[in-house]
Amino acid sequence: MQKILVSACLLGQKVRYDGGDCLQHGLLDAWQSDGRLVPFCPEVAGGLTVPRAPAEIVLGDADFVLRGCGMICTQHGDDVTDAFVDGAERALAECMRHGIRIAILKEGSPSCGATRVNDGSFSGRKIDGLGVTARLLVRHGVHVFSEQQLDAAEAHLRQRESSHG
Repeated sequence: MQKILVSACLLGQKVRYDGGDCLQHGLLDAWQSDGRLVPFCPEVAGGLTVPRAPAEIVLGDADFVLRGCGMICTQHGDDVTDAFVDGAERALAECMRHGIRIAILKEGSPSCGATRVNDGSFSGRKIDGLGVTARLLVRHGVHVFSEQQLDAAEAHLRQRESSHG
């Protein structure tokens, strides 16, 4: 059975920067009941607290951050880049440990954004791009989906399982 890495906040774990979680979805509930899901919060795994100040990629993009040229800061100006990179590396290690090739990540997050992230101005404006964890996973062959792409994730899972027995 294919395991799926999933942002812990999408399963109701209160790990978001504001101490909250995100809405759950019936498909995630079914996958959790099947034992498919491996919940993970890269920001907490990287050593950040709950709650914590909102953070955004303020210099470059996820690729720049992973190359050591970009920066992630809180709205107060604290550099939290190392924690985000450490969390991304831990997420990748978790995927390797469980043979995970699919991840469902929280859209908009500087860690987990699968298609969109905040623009770095702390104004709430979104731009196309990936979070640091999403980018690292994609680089290593993990197919990343947001919680808004669960149908596509399910189709990809079915295709993988039918072609791999």
